[in-house]
Amino acid sequence: MSEVSTHAWTRPHDWAEVVIGAVAALSPLWLSTDTTAMWTLVVLGALIALDGLASLAVPGAVYGEGIQIALGVLFFIAPWVLGYTSFDGASRTSWIAGVLTVIAGAAAMPVATAAHRTAGQH
Repeated sequence: MSEVSTHAWTRPHDWAEVVIGAVAALSPLWLSTDTTAMWTLVVLGALIALDGLASLAVPGAVYGEGIQIALGVLFFIAPWVLGYTSFDGASRTSWIAGVLTVIAGAAAMPVATAAHRTAGQH
């Protein structure tokens, strides 16, 4: 597993993060939102997708998985903090994308750590 994880563009966890982020960022196209919900979905979704791409490009960068987990937590609490729980689709998308991002980031952490050690990056 660690041999595959040291190669760029091969880790499924990071591809999942890219897909989760892209779907969340594009979701205002088919969901009913207000300005706050729309920009939250677009910005956090884009950040998750971009960080997933960065993790794919540099498999030994462990910090990327920590960023993913933090973004997932932010996404999960956003409907309550930013006040868009009245938009069911937008808030469900935030909650689901947040949980999936945390799971993907946590699952990728040991793989990224192994890639970091294998690559000799310190």
